[in-house]
Amino acid sequence: MLVIVGCVVVLASVVGGYVAGGGHLDVLFQPFEVMIIVGAAIGGFITSNRKPVLSAAGKAIPALFKGEKFDKKAYLELLTMLYALFKMAKTKGALALEAHVEKPEESTLFSKFPTFLHDHHAVTFLCDYLRLLTLGTDNHHEMETLMDEDLNIHREEHHAVAGAIGSVADAMPALGIVAAVLGVIHTMGSITEPPAVLGHLIGGALVGTFMGILLSYGFIAPIAAAIKNRGDAEERYFLCMKAGILAYMQGYAPSVAVEFARKALNTDVRPTFYEVEEAVENMPQAA
Repeated sequence: MLVIVGCVVVLASVVGGYVAGGGHLDVLFQPFEVMIIVGAAIGGFITSNRKPVLSAAGKAIPALFKGEKFDKKAYLELLTMLYALFKMAKTKGALALEAHVEKPEESTLFSKFPTFLHDHHAVTFLCDYLRLLTLGTDNHHEMETLMDEDLNIHREEHHAVAGAIGSVADAMPALGIVAAVLGVIHTMGSITEPPAVLGHLIGGALVGTFMGILLSYGFIAPIAAAIKNRGDAEERYFLCMKAGILAYMQGYAPSVAVEFARKALNTDVRPTFYEVEEAVENMPQAA
């Protein structure tokens, strides 16, 4: 929603200021220059990136126009679920988790926490490391190293998408100049036309430079930054699971391990200690 608001503000400010200053909108309507700039940008984007990055970008941009993936309610659900898992492992042994991590889609425990269960990456991450617990892994230092490597790969893949879109933003002003130069070449072929016609053609040519700069700094660069920031915020979901698992492996009680996990969250989505305590007390019971 904020992305939409930001784009509307940019467009309204630029176009509104231009019109208020006496500018004519028809001059800005240069579809062929837009085709040159946007088409060349898309072509360069395809040429310079691997297929996984292209696919991820196609998903990341539409996702910006939706709400935050993980809000405070989602984190409260996650903390409650972690408590349930740690309590089960503490009272019944780590092997009690095996049935849940091997087939999470059939788990009676995970089914009580739909936000978590519907996120494939989160389910895979948690189940992979809980599986290591069921296999007897007890060295939390080695587990932390493995988790950090996993998270670094995830972070690099996400930043690659933001970086690829940022590269398009960097290229847009130059592509705008290309469109403007082509417009000038076209204008030179009409040099015998009267000044009024030449003025219109020159103005249309300069729109290319304007469009390249506006698209770059007004839309594409902010979208790249938003994708990076959104990914960094969503990474906290995984860091929360990491903190809880490592605390549990060090021998802390389930409630204490969950507190470690809670402290790993950003303050704008972090439930209070008492909110977590109440959620745990009212937690749905799994079979």
